[in-house]
Amino acid sequence: MRADRCKRAMLVALLLIAVVIGSAGAQTTSGDDYATERAKAVALAKQHSWLDALPLFEDLAAKNPKDAYVLECLAQSLLAHSVTLQDPEAAGKDRIRAKALLEAAQQLGDHSQLVENLLDTLKGLPQNGDVNYAENSDVNAAMKAGEAAFAKKDFEEAIKNYSHALQLDPTSYWAALFVGDSYFSEQKFPQAGEWYDRAARIDPNRETAYRYHADMLTKQGECGAARTLNIEAIVAEPYNPIPWRGLVAWANTCHVSLQRVHVETGGSATPNGENKITITLAPNQPADISAVWFGYNGTRALWLGERFKKEFPKETQYRHTPAEERDALTAAAKVAEETARKSANGAIAKDANIQLLLRLYHAQMIEPYVLLNGADQGITLDYPVYRAENRAKLVQYLNEFVVPEPAKTP
Repeated sequence: MRADRCKRAMLVALLLIAVVIGSAGAQTTSGDDYATERAKAVALAKQHSWLDALPLFEDLAAKNPKDAYVLECLAQSLLAHSVTLQDPEAAGKDRIRAKALLEAAQQLGDHSQLVENLLDTLKGLPQNGDVNYAENSDVNAAMKAGEAAFAKKDFEEAIKNYSHALQLDPTSYWAALFVGDSYFSEQKFPQAGEWYDRAARIDPNRETAYRYHADMLTKQGECGAARTLNIEAIVAEPYNPIPWRGLVAWANTCHVSLQRVHVETGGSATPNGENKITITLAPNQPADISAVWFGYNGTRALWLGERFKKEFPKETQYRHTPAEERDALTAAAKVAEETARKSANGAIAKDANIQLLLRLYHAQMIEPYVLLNGADQGITLDYPVYRAENRAKLVQYLNEFVVPEPAKTP
């Protein structure tokens, strides 16, 4: 399994868990003082020799269960160990224990990108910790053979087995992805990129291949190309925090400041239980500003009333939808535009929040904003259909409003 350039991937309920596997053979050195033993273990971790490091991190964790980084590394070592076990029950116990260790590390203050990503993906781990790569038994067997070869760092054999799995099932996203990672581990970067692209073509609505490819390019200094792939990862899975963390990591490496896009609406529309809607506006706003947000909340009141039932007759219960939010923000923008014409230097012109709304409105980007930066649980339900019909517009929104281009290197 993999998480962010820790290089091993395996499927957990169709999610990824990061593991990096090395060769076995290290012995605990309990005779060493803690600092010396920790230094040895960390050196092995930096070499991605997790099996060698496992007994050291076991000993260190027993000596100091409050060392968050030791717990993180012990979890990775256990995940690595789990893929080498033939007994599914024993492997599952390793994974369950790894999850508990990561939770403990987080509680101790370890909020690294790796820990956060691992815990997000491990949410899908079944109670017994069991993992399969495919429903088809032959495909699953080929994938496991590939994993076993990868564990031994026999990347040619791993590629052979993953390729066999892909022959058996040409739609296997994970087989194509793992071929790419095998080439990455051999530092054959062009081939790795080709296979990451192939995985993305198999399923363009999974973020992992885009992110892995972007991470590889970022490390090679190709910030512009990596930016494009990170944006694709967000479009693929915008409600998964992992690609957003990948985007932040890219921005930090490439010295880019991501733009926070958020329109703060000045009021609310709330059903009062008597078939009436109460509109409340934020106090102490200038009259022109209040008029804008009255337009917004008045439109939402219509949707809370009869409009939702009319537009979504098959749904039995009201939910907040992109269509409602689009209409409400559009109404607010129209009020702001009309009011601003009457007073060029009035409150509207000085309000950065409303100016952002007007930028979105004039760029025809209100819907992408709502779906990518203003979504709640109700809104997210309509995203797959919108993405299928408007993928290019979602990419354009992120390009223009959220992710600045990196500076050109001289």
